[in-house]
Amino acid sequence: MESVQPDHWSVEDGTIRKLNNAEVLVSTGGKEVSGGDLMTTKSYENYELYFEWRILSAGNSGLKYNVSEELSQKYGGKHSALGFEYQMLDDLDTLYAGKLKESQYTGSLYDMMPANGAQTKPVGEFNSSRILIDGNHVEHWLNGKKVVEYEFGSELLDALFLKSKYKNYPGFHLKKKAHIILQNHTDDAWFRNIKIREIETKRN
Repeated sequence: MESVQPDHWSVEDGTIRKLNNAEVLVSTGGKEVSGGDLMTTKSYENYELYFEWRILSAGNSGLKYNVSEELSQKYGGKHSALGFEYQMLDDLDTLYAGKLKESQYTGSLYDMMPANGAQTKPVGEFNSSRILIDGNHVEHWLNGKKVVEYEFGSELLDALFLKSKYKNYPGFHLKKKAHIILQNHTDDAWFRNIKIREIETKRN
């Protein structure tokens, strides 16, 4: 990450913090400041990514991978990226509980595949997450438990893509050597212990 929008992002006590938009407005005297996601300068293909994160009550954030710059520039917002999203949410808050698609809760492949048996830490505590991409095989882990598993190029992923909000973005669901992104969402979010290990795949 070569440059960072300092009004939206800061480093605090060993964490990367995304400041909530209301706090940003206060700090800038009510002036809205453009600022986007944090994106790795390097692209990754096969890897294991570990990270820890926390949010506050009613919080909503995400980590994106398999991000296409081409699709983002063509279809995305000015400061947001299009890619697969590992969802992070205060699932039990009355704002969300029982009101969203199953694939929009924590650990899910956002709007495509719901997490299976995801259990988050109490709000305000750090959760641990892991994403594994090995060839076409992908896993999402949350607090030591595998909650999502799928294959790029599978009939299942193709079908989920066609039912998702991304269906009008040709090639969105195809595997890419791509960037990884911390999402600039409305709410507070903290990230720490972000580690990535590239792997030499043995899978097809």
